[in-house]
Amino acid sequence: MIRKVLGAALAANLMMASMAGAASPDGKWLTESGKTQVQIAPCGSNYCGTIVWQKTPSNDVKNPDAAKRSRPLVGTEMLSGLSADGDNAWKGKLYNFENGKTYTGKMELTDANTLKLSGCIMGGVICKSQTWRRTK
Repeated sequence: MIRKVLGAALAANLMMASMAGAASPDGKWLTESGKTQVQIAPCGSNYCGTIVWQKTPSNDVKNPDAAKRSRPLVGTEMLSGLSADGDNAWKGKLYNFENGKTYTGKMELTDANTLKLSGCIMGGVICKSQTWRRTK
């Protein structure tokens, strides 16, 4: 009986330790250009990313929806529906406000302070990537 209790306690501790060490993309990230910061946070069971700062504030002028072209980019959701896709990786939609297009993409936490994003077209035939850095 004591062995079963100790075994269960050990298993619970190991599980909690592995969960505590799981990497998370939660936080504020500086885009590769250094001109935009994006806050990534849980939204439902997925992750989303919202623009929270721009070096030079601007509007969403390239949005395909003409009604949204006058809205400020700060507050705009840039990453949406990012669901787990392996260890430290998520897949979902990436909005590129520079051309107004939304791509199927991936996000990978390569270390605690580095995030790699890749967006693709034509079923993954043509892809572009950029690296973001965590900010405080």
